[in-house]
Amino acid sequence: MHTRLLNRNSNLAILTAGILSLILGIGIARFAFTSLLPAMMERYLDVTATGVLASVNFAGYLSGAIFAVFIRDINTKVRYFRLGMLLSVLTTLVLALTENQMLWILSRIIAGFGTAMGMVVGSAIVMYKLDMEDKTKAMGIHFSGIGIAILVTDLISKAVLTSGGDWHRAWLTLSLVGIPLALYTTYILSFDRHIQQAAQQHKFDISIFSPFVILLTVAYFTEGVGFVVQATFLPDIIDSIPGLEGWGSRTWTMVGLAGIPSCILWMRLAHRFGSIPIIILAMALQVIGILLPALTDSIPLILLSGLLYGGTFVGLVALFLNLGGKIAAHNPVVLMGAFTTAYGIGQVTAPLYSVALVHYSGSYDAALYLTAAIVSAGVLLLWYGKQYQPREPSDS
Repeated sequence: MHTRLLNRNSNLAILTAGILSLILGIGIARFAFTSLLPAMMERYLDVTATGVLASVNFAGYLSGAIFAVFIRDINTKVRYFRLGMLLSVLTTLVLALTENQMLWILSRIIAGFGTAMGMVVGSAIVMYKLDMEDKTKAMGIHFSGIGIAILVTDLISKAVLTSGGDWHRAWLTLSLVGIPLALYTTYILSFDRHIQQAAQQHKFDISIFSPFVILLTVAYFTEGVGFVVQATFLPDIIDSIPGLEGWGSRTWTMVGLAGIPSCILWMRLAHRFGSIPIIILAMALQVIGILLPALTDSIPLILLSGLLYGGTFVGLVALFLNLGGKIAAHNPVVLMGAFTTAYGIGQVTAPLYSVALVHYSGSYDAALYLTAAIVSAGVLLLWYGKQYQPREPSDS
């Protein structure tokens, strides 16, 4: 087992490194911010600063994700993956060592780029390196790392805070944890020699943007909105409900737990029942999860909102991109770029309108209602768009 974990060509080592790269790139460089939000908002951040930091972080991710779509050479992917792991550690260290807001804004932008290198580029390297006939199930295991990343970084943050440390120490601990993760993942997810690849030519084909693909792209934008509001504010949303102070952290733990199996489960359902019906179901459940904190102060229902969020957002990304990949067939670059851009625009804009509505209304309820309405519009678009859907290619 020990030697297999150090063997660059072992499937076990590749999947382990993939999951650890998500813990660093997604967990430490992105979602730990949400986990530590209540502690930071007690003494340092306000809602406006939080929204701005979230928005610029997702802007960095958007730029990195679009950039990653057009990196075709696997050797170049490896170099940018290494850069992403390094940036994820360094930008986390910045949050530990300073309270300068301009440095925080800059670090969150760069952290977003690093996250994209870890998520998009790292996943592509894992997919390339795995030596097996059917990689779909293995990639489902890999993407379960997103839920693991949320849970692990949440538990580390909680351990530091409950042992008497403050959020500075939590960020320092996370950055130190990130160092061995970066060293291991960059060692395993690389190659012993330069890989020769045939040049890939992808011509721009406007015909790929059928009415169905346009509807799918707009629906993915609404899912970007649905993802980011809770990804940014969920602990503070729950803590702001009278009588539920302290429950935000526990709800966020539910998000991580639900996220671990979600990708595998949703992909299996899509394989059996078709992508569009399952995407509609997942988005409808997400709408319920978004609305619950605005409608109830029941602790079981609040925890359910975390389960519904964590249990849908990872799976929905996989469902949309898997369907897009099938539609694009051998010309995926432009379509994946359009999908990524649409989702990213939703991510960037949602924290900003949330901040404006919180200031206007004095609570998160209006932001939750608007977010639920936007995601519901995506559900209705997909329901309408089913009539335009071409026959879905099989997974085989």
